[in-house]
Amino acid sequence: MIRLVPLLLAAALVTACTSGRQSAGPPPTSPATTSAGSSSAGPSTVDDWPAYHGNPARTGKAATFPTPGTLRVLATVRLDAAVYASPIVAQGITIAPTENDSVYGLDADGRQLWRRNLGEPARRSDLPCGNIDPSGITGTPVYANGVVYVVAEYRAPVRHELVALSIRDGAVRWRANVDLPGADPVAMQERGALAIAGGRAWVPFGGRAGDCGNYKGRVVGVPLDGNGAPIAYTVPTPREGGIWAPPGVSVDAGGRLLVAVGNGEHGRGDAYDYSDSVLQLGVDARLVDSFSPTTWGSDNEGDLDLGSQGPALIGTKWVFIAGKSGTGYVLRQGHLGGVGGQVWQGPLCRSFGGAAVDGDVVYVPCDDGIRAVRVDSAGAAHVLWHASQSIAGSPVLGGGRVWALEQDAGVLHALDPASGQSTAQVYVGVTSRFATPALSGTHVLVPTLAGLTIVVV
Repeated sequence: MIRLVPLLLAAALVTACTSGRQSAGPPPTSPATTSAGSSSAGPSTVDDWPAYHGNPARTGKAATFPTPGTLRVLATVRLDAAVYASPIVAQGITIAPTENDSVYGLDADGRQLWRRNLGEPARRSDLPCGNIDPSGITGTPVYANGVVYVVAEYRAPVRHELVALSIRDGAVRWRANVDLPGADPVAMQERGALAIAGGRAWVPFGGRAGDCGNYKGRVVGVPLDGNGAPIAYTVPTPREGGIWAPPGVSVDAGGRLLVAVGNGEHGRGDAYDYSDSVLQLGVDARLVDSFSPTTWGSDNEGDLDLGSQGPALIGTKWVFIAGKSGTGYVLRQGHLGGVGGQVWQGPLCRSFGGAAVDGDVVYVPCDDGIRAVRVDSAGAAHVLWHASQSIAGSPVLGGGRVWALEQDAGVLHALDPASGQSTAQVYVGVTSRFATPALSGTHVLVPTLAGLTIVVV
């Protein structure tokens, strides 16, 4: 049931295997009615936001968005489980997937157009570790050419499928197994956002909270029509090396894939295993380029890796990355530099989530408050401001504001990009740690542990 209610302020390995395409699945689920009435899918009247942070490069900036005044909650949309993924918008339809393995299509006011339940999600009791229960759809979907691509996790047995859905009515086009040999599906988690490049949908995998079991960081590419064998790159570490940051797979202007990789099994004195790194892959899923700090071994031993923040692409020249160690790095696109090959490094912060980019300024989701960092023409980074330490969510940009969550308080803030000061705030409800808003039309869409909150600017 969906209701609108008032909100009260209170190793390099390329793997190919046979296609896992399956039949279209269960019959359609009837749309639920809402207190605002039913709605039908009409022509798009709002701006698309078809991927995490709005685009393949994950810049997080809306092309058009109004300057906000007083923020007002239009609706709190209660769904059948928590929403960890960032919402996406295409053809005027907001897509909100839940941890109950349901995908909702909503209109701009939050009224349900359709709902599709894909199966039974895994429960915490099915898993060796983790902090999401149930564990269904966690990574942000991606949209292209009338199709929404989403990864669902199921129980009995625990497994993962890439599912292609019609944007118009949620009908299942096809399903494909994305659990490839070499890692244990029970230990693998799909938390990072999906991307599209080279005619494939790309799915990143890492492990679960607690780093348990035989998981390995991996990116799986499946043809957009579901026909043909998937291909994959697997981080060449004996274990771990997860690709789990919420932005998942970023795509540069040349169509190449960039991912951040977490701590691997190897430490000081061991052979380099491409963990604690930024990796660039071609659309054939082969490793093209890489960067790791010279401290990668000790970073791995101390769980101080780069895997907690997605690579931030600054134009076509620079890549900015910061992870758990407190050190920031600037890399050169197209020549990441290998081990110790950064253009700049310096003390910054512990960063978790997705950074937003506007020109040469990166808005970094530091765990002690967002920082605005300008990267100059030589690649050196300069901190412009540091927001309140409680405003630490992954930011997005629009209407001359930086939009970010004060997560523990459940408050959405509109920050002045010149100073980092909050110019407007509104309570949106309890969110997950990595909740990332989306912008569309005049609305800020916020995923919550109850569903979706829609804020009008």
